[in-house]
Amino acid sequence: MTEGPEFTLDQLTGRVRTHLSEHKDPPCALHREVLKPFLAMRAAAAADGIDLTAFSSFRDFDRQLGIWNGKFRGERPMQDRNGKPLNALELPPAKRVEAILWWSALPGASRHHWGTDFDVMDARAMPPGYKLRVVPEEYGVSGPFHRLTGWLDAHMHGFGFFRPYTNDRGGVAPEPWHLSHAAIARRAQAALSVDGLREVLAASGIEGKVEVLASLAQSFSNYVVNVDAAPEVALLAPRLA
Repeated sequence: MTEGPEFTLDQLTGRVRTHLSEHKDPPCALHREVLKPFLAMRAAAAADGIDLTAFSSFRDFDRQLGIWNGKFRGERPMQDRNGKPLNALELPPAKRVEAILWWSALPGASRHHWGTDFDVMDARAMPPGYKLRVVPEEYGVSGPFHRLTGWLDAHMHGFGFFRPYTNDRGGVAPEPWHLSHAAIARRAQAALSVDGLREVLAASGIEGKVEVLASLAQSFSNYVVNVDAAPEVALLAPRLA
């Protein structure tokens, strides 16, 4: 299949949904070239007894803005790089911006805006009444999603997916639940620029705007493009869209 048109700035920054396909069961919204590979991977996981569920797929600009502003104002929980609780209001604004970026993307810069990235769990592995925390321990050897982690390690590349946040590169903290479609996400990342993001953020109601814009070039380098490289096997996976 030939590649479609490049992403527009509105698509890259989550302000429109024109690049998406919606799915009802399980509910998710993904890029139109990503939904079929995801569903194929989900079917393969089901054959092995895993209910591969995307608990967070497309996230629009306003949703990401609400997460950001809530954390900046101390209204939403925050964590340090080790996953321990952090009081945002004890930090000066510039340090608060940096701390938010460890776990949450800038509005307009989230890979979830592209429809190529999503967060997964094994719904079948959750004990009754279990509350998902979305922390690395849940995907480790003693966590409920340990088997899912191993299954993804063995199979996700064949469907075109990889984890962009596996290693601690000094930017976004490792997220074993976060998957990305290698080929389409690479196109989106190449299309997003600091100047385009600056234009969107300058016109937004983001908290800490002065500090965000002052450090935007560095933040872009550290947190937007500073991801693990997709393996060639994922980039060359058969296109199912």
